[in-house]
Amino acid sequence: MNRIFAIGDIHGGLKALKQVLERAKITPNDQLIFLGDYVDGWSDSAKVISYLIELSKQNSCIFIRGNHDDLLHQWLQTHETKEKWLAHGGQSSIDAYRNLPQETIEQHLSFFNEMVNYYIDDENRLFLHAGFSNLHGPEYEYDPYMLYWDRTLWETALCLDKSIPKDDFRYPKRLSLFDEIFIGHTPVTRINKENPVRAANVWNVDTGAAFKGKLSMLEVSSKEVFQSDPVWKLYPNEKGRN
Repeated sequence: MNRIFAIGDIHGGLKALKQVLERAKITPNDQLIFLGDYVDGWSDSAKVISYLIELSKQNSCIFIRGNHDDLLHQWLQTHETKEKWLAHGGQSSIDAYRNLPQETIEQHLSFFNEMVNYYIDDENRLFLHAGFSNLHGPEYEYDPYMLYWDRTLWETALCLDKSIPKDDFRYPKRLSLFDEIFIGHTPVTRINKENPVRAANVWNVDTGAAFKGKLSMLEVSSKEVFQSDPVWKLYPNEKGRN
């Protein structure tokens, strides 16, 4: 296996996904770890899922569950809508799924069912969508939804005094459990950044593709970054989640 990539939140931006994979010159030897939020935003949410299903037949892929993926999954199962979800990209996904054949929807349901909440590799690197609150690690989280909704892990990493060493009693125990942690969920554009950001040992790879930002891929060993164009420029007639 050549390279391992952590891939940020896509939010229905299939054009951006294809573009960034091409720019990274992905081969079947590369492992792709998707950090969640494949849907809700741009108009291609359903097409993103179909594309990922096909991609996984050629590449080693790990699909981590995001909060928006969970919301869409619930809607596909129950067709019960939540107003806040509709206002934050859900309507675009409903529109994308409106005329799909049932066979395709069943394939997508299987895809959602098979997503994982987190992944820990052989080098003690943790990959998940959002964060966790349990001091013993994500596997001990009382409610799994924290793994794709929590923002306190990222907030803690951002606030940490850089002079505090990892073996100091003041260093957050959650962070010390892993050599590195890779997340999405909270766009770094909120802190006026355009590239993946490291805070303590946490790498945030969500560069705001749902809004005015780009879609990013981070090679986890070299930290080389590949990015799409700003996604809104690839969908000039849409609003996304803006």
